[in-house]
Amino acid sequence: MSLRRLLAVSRKEVFQVLRDFRSLLIVLLMPLMLMTVLGYGINLDTRHIRVFAFDREGSPASQDLLKRFESSEYFDLVATVTDYRALAAALDDGRCQLAIVIPHDFSARLHDGRPVNLQALVDGSDANTAELAIGYAQGVLGAYGATVQADYLRKSNAPTVNPVLSVEVRTWFNEDLESKNFIVPGVAAIVMAVIGVLLTSLTIAREWERGTMEQLISTPVTALEIVIGKLLPYFALGMLDTAVCAAIAVWWFEVPFRGSLATLAVGSGIYLTAILGLGFWISVVTKNQLAASQIGLVATFLPSFLLSGFTFPIEQMPLGVQPFTYVIAARYYIVILKSVFLRGSGLGALADPLIALVAYALIMVFLAKRSFHKSLA
Repeated sequence: MSLRRLLAVSRKEVFQVLRDFRSLLIVLLMPLMLMTVLGYGINLDTRHIRVFAFDREGSPASQDLLKRFESSEYFDLVATVTDYRALAAALDDGRCQLAIVIPHDFSARLHDGRPVNLQALVDGSDANTAELAIGYAQGVLGAYGATVQADYLRKSNAPTVNPVLSVEVRTWFNEDLESKNFIVPGVAAIVMAVIGVLLTSLTIAREWERGTMEQLISTPVTALEIVIGKLLPYFALGMLDTAVCAAIAVWWFEVPFRGSLATLAVGSGIYLTAILGLGFWISVVTKNQLAASQIGLVATFLPSFLLSGFTFPIEQMPLGVQPFTYVIAARYYIVILKSVFLRGSGLGALADPLIALVAYALIMVFLAKRSFHKSLA
């Protein structure tokens, strides 16, 4: 392998990128656009759930309970109705997602220390929001019930019974449980997959369509030198876009970065090599820019979005689907990104995903080189 010939191929590819307006748009604008759209558009935090209440008693105790819902960041007490029919109509019309019915003997039961049953009606058309609404409501009612029980024991001079088992919950790595802290790093993996494949999927196809491939192969440059020489400029651009995505995540979305830049650079470099090899292979096989870009988009965006663990936990996927996730490079890179950003993990703790990415990269580069060599025969 000649370094001089390698750099000559890379220089030629740099000129091709600078002259191609579409490639420049992909490099410069797509990371900003995708990070902004996906970073803001995908949010699993459910707040301001609309609540209607039917207070059949109207006592200070029932009003105190409703104020608990009103003061919670998860609920918005929209209205208090005077009959059950109005409550049902609000649910039917979609004006509320949670409806609460307080019984007429609410305060009397609290005063006597008897159990109180409240009715909660939830709009189940959105199963995720419904489950979260139920969980948040149980939390509010549990806190209110503990306060009422303590007041009852104090007023009745009953002996205080300490609980046998108590749980103190502490959340590590994402203390506020904000979804952006684990979504935005995953967005970077999808952005790099799409950009890397779109850029490299046009390289060889462009040479065939323009008729310059014959001139290229008539030179002393070997097939391996063409593959590596064409990938080097896109590798540099990909690392630059990775830095841009990381900067947006940290300074714009305020995602904590607890790891080292070296670990991030190593993981990103291996991931980019795998993605660029995939794009080059697609370009060699198709020999058509339009077909290559479409196949590259389908082969990266949808699998990375749906099967990498970015949107849905892999452990919760059907058993028949889980094996397909092992051939998605973003699966391993998302683990690296989340670990570096949130856990502060080093290279030693990320050995498994790094080894998997190295194997993936070697396979992709081998397939690209072999397919390119066959296309020249």
